[in-house]
Amino acid sequence: MCCVSGRQWWRVPDIVVVLPSVLQPLAGGQSVLTAPVDGAVTVAWLLDAVTGDYPVLGRRLRDETGALRRYVNIYVNGDEVRRLQGLETEVAAGQEVLVIQSVAGG
Repeated sequence: MCCVSGRQWWRVPDIVVVLPSVLQPLAGGQSVLTAPVDGAVTVAWLLDAVTGDYPVLGRRLRDETGALRRYVNIYVNGDEVRRLQGLETEVAAGQEVLVIQSVAGG
């Protein structure tokens, strides 16, 4: 998102959320969702922000209590959030968040 302040252009930094192909249809076919932020936010806030227009995607990532579903793994700069502070893990502008959904079957 770019804005004009007088003559200067300034850009609100984004956090990038990368989705696997299996979840992309639930996000209007997009492989990447972005959320403009002004400072650090939690993974929970980020998920709320990027799934606001895609409620089915939100339900696929989190259960009725708001917890991550067992088969969903989220990485912030390569670190799995369950090994950090879970949904309270902080994410800052410029960081990449990767969503991986486990697929079972034989």
